[in-house]
Amino acid sequence: MGKGNFFAMISRMQYIDRWALMRNTRQENLSEHSLMAAVIAHALCVIGNRRLHKNLDGNRAAVLALYHDAEEILTGDLPTPVKYYNPAIRQAYQQVEQVAGKKLLSMLPEDLRPDYEAIFFPPQEDGYLLRLVKAADKICALIKCVEEEKASNSEFSKAKVSTEKAIRAYQLPEADIFLDEFMAGFYLTLDELD
Repeated sequence: MGKGNFFAMISRMQYIDRWALMRNTRQENLSEHSLMAAVIAHALCVIGNRRLHKNLDGNRAAVLALYHDAEEILTGDLPTPVKYYNPAIRQAYQQVEQVAGKKLLSMLPEDLRPDYEAIFFPPQEDGYLLRLVKAADKICALIKCVEEEKASNSEFSKAKVSTEKAIRAYQLPEADIFLDEFMAGFYLTLDELD
């Protein structure tokens, strides 16, 4: 693969559909998901900084979230029940993701790689930001569940309950504040949002 093809490959996130095992009223692709995950990860940092007096780098969190599933361009979106079925499958999939991440990085010119390497393989000091990105990812899943329920699709009802429970289990005050203050808006119609 050419050393200048990275961004062309990243643009293919729009062709990776999510929620493959579920009946969807509206298909969601990886580009859409990544954008919303970045918006929410940034918001979680703003909440942490303003409400909890932390010093979180919201821009860094947003960039980490933009690329958090980029490997799926090469691997596809493995459904959560399969991915987490047992530790051996999860570990094998993590290895596949690492290989895919390295393959994507190899598509960059050498001088640009270090900047993207720090996104695909973040250093340990990004630990808390990565937890917030994980929470943002789950909040996006919760939003998808709410949207599907609003469209009278009961397929996502059980996932909605388990996803909210998983977010609360992270014990991240930023995520709890987001759920408590902002999730209600996702249940509203356009006219009600005004």
